[in-house]
Amino acid sequence: MNPKHFITYLLFILLVVCLSACQEKEKDYFTSGFKALEVSETSALIWTRLYAQETPNPIRHQRREKVFRHPIDFDEEMPVSQMDGAVAGKEGEVRITLRSDDDKFESPWLPALADNDFTVNHSFESLKPATTYTVTLESRTSGTQYEGSFKTANPADQVVPISFTSTTCQYFWSFDDSLRGFKSYDVMNSMNLDFFVQTGDYVYYDKPGPLSKDIVSARHKWHAMDSWLSLVDFHQNTPMYMIKDDHDLLKDDISDKEALYGNLSYADGLKIWRENVPLKKEPYRTFRWGKDLQIWLLEGREFRSNNKEEDGPDKTILGSKQKEWLTSTLQNSDASFKILFSATPVVGPDRDKKSDNHANQVFQTEGDWIRTLISETKNLYVINGDRHWQYHSIDPGTGVHEFGSGPISNAHAQGWDPEDKRPQHQFLRVNGGFLGVKIYRQDDVPQIVFTHYDVEGNEVYVQSFSH
Repeated sequence: MNPKHFITYLLFILLVVCLSACQEKEKDYFTSGFKALEVSETSALIWTRLYAQETPNPIRHQRREKVFRHPIDFDEEMPVSQMDGAVAGKEGEVRITLRSDDDKFESPWLPALADNDFTVNHSFESLKPATTYTVTLESRTSGTQYEGSFKTANPADQVVPISFTSTTCQYFWSFDDSLRGFKSYDVMNSMNLDFFVQTGDYVYYDKPGPLSKDIVSARHKWHAMDSWLSLVDFHQNTPMYMIKDDHDLLKDDISDKEALYGNLSYADGLKIWRENVPLKKEPYRTFRWGKDLQIWLLEGREFRSNNKEEDGPDKTILGSKQKEWLTSTLQNSDASFKILFSATPVVGPDRDKKSDNHANQVFQTEGDWIRTLISETKNLYVINGDRHWQYHSIDPGTGVHEFGSGPISNAHAQGWDPEDKRPQHQFLRVNGGFLGVKIYRQDDVPQIVFTHYDVEGNEVYVQSFSH
C-alpha cells in the first residue's frame, strides 16, 4: 500500500475509534428522585420515574396576589411540554438496589414505559427492622445513578422515640419558594423524621395552570410537583405514606364513579393515582412503629356512596369491608398510642354547606359510628387533611381529639373565618404549615406531643398527652 494512503487509512480508523469511544451515552435522569413508600418492619416499596430532562421547565408566569396564587394569563391550550414545571418522561430500564451494613437486595431491570407514565416501582421484602438502607437507582441506558436512604420501622416489642410529620393540600402555584417549591418541606427535612404522611390533595387537577381535563395534563401535575427541589430532597431520606382525596383523584368532592372532568374519567384518575402510589393490596392499611405507636390510613374515595344520597345506615364513606377491618385491627392493637389518618375531617367543625365528610350532616350516621368507635379505643387520635386551616378540636359528644395539619403553604389557607372559634376548637389558625408528632417515654410512661408549625418551622401550638 502506498505509504500516503496507509497513513490516511490509519488516521481514518483512529478517527472512527475515537468517535465511537467518545460518543456520549444517551442521557436520562431521575429528576424527581424516589419515594420510599409503605415502609414496615420488613418491607418497603421504592417508586421512581425516568425522565428525559435533568430539570423541569422554569416558572415563567406571574401569579395573582390572592389566595392560591393562580397563574396570570396562563394559556390552557398550550402543549404540556411547554408548561411551567413540565418534565418529559423517557422510556428505559431501571434497577433499584438496597444496601445495609449486612445485606444487599437488588431488583431486576424494570421497564419504564409510556403506558405507565415512565414510572417504576419494586417491593422489597425480608428487610431487617430498625435498619437503615441505602437506595441506589441506576439507568441501564445511560448509567445515571441516584442515591438516598430510609430506615425500616422498629419491631412491636421495642421502646423507641418516634418523630413524624403530616401535611395536606398542596397546589403547584401556591409555592412559597420560587426555586425550591415549599418551605415546609425544607423545614421538615431538617427534623430527622422517622416517616411522613401526606393526607391527600397532593395535586389539584381542577385548579388552573393547567386545568387537568385529560390524562396528559393530569400526569403533568405529578411531574411538576414531584420535581420541586424541596420535595426531591425531602423524599431522599424520609419514607412516606400517602392517602388520596378528591382533587388528586378527579375533582372537588368526587363521589360519582361515572363522573367526568372534561375528558378525564374517574377510572383515569384512579390509574394515574396508582401509577404514582402503586399499592399492592387494599388502599386502607395499618403500620406498627415500635411498642408505642400504630397508625391507620383510611381510604375515603373508592368505597363511598354518592354524596347526594339520603343519610342512613347504608350510606358510607368507608364501605363495609373497611369498617370491619378498622374495628378488628383497632381491637387487636396493643400499641400505647394509636393514630387514625383520614383525608377528610371526622370531628370538624366544618363549613355549614359542605357535604363530603364525616363531620357533615349528610354522613351523620356513619360519622356517629366512627366517632363512637374512636372514643371507645383508648389513646386513639385523628389526624386529617382536606381543610385549609390548622386546628385541634374535641368532639363534644364523644371527646374524640382531631388535629388538622393545615395546607402546605400560606397561599393555600382559606375557607374559615379566623374569628369563628367554636366550642370544639382548642386551637384555630387559618394559615399554612404542617403538623409534627413525637412519641417518647418519660420515667417509662409513654408520652405523645402534637405540634402545629408554621411554614418557617416555628411552633404555633403544642398539646401533649400521657398514656
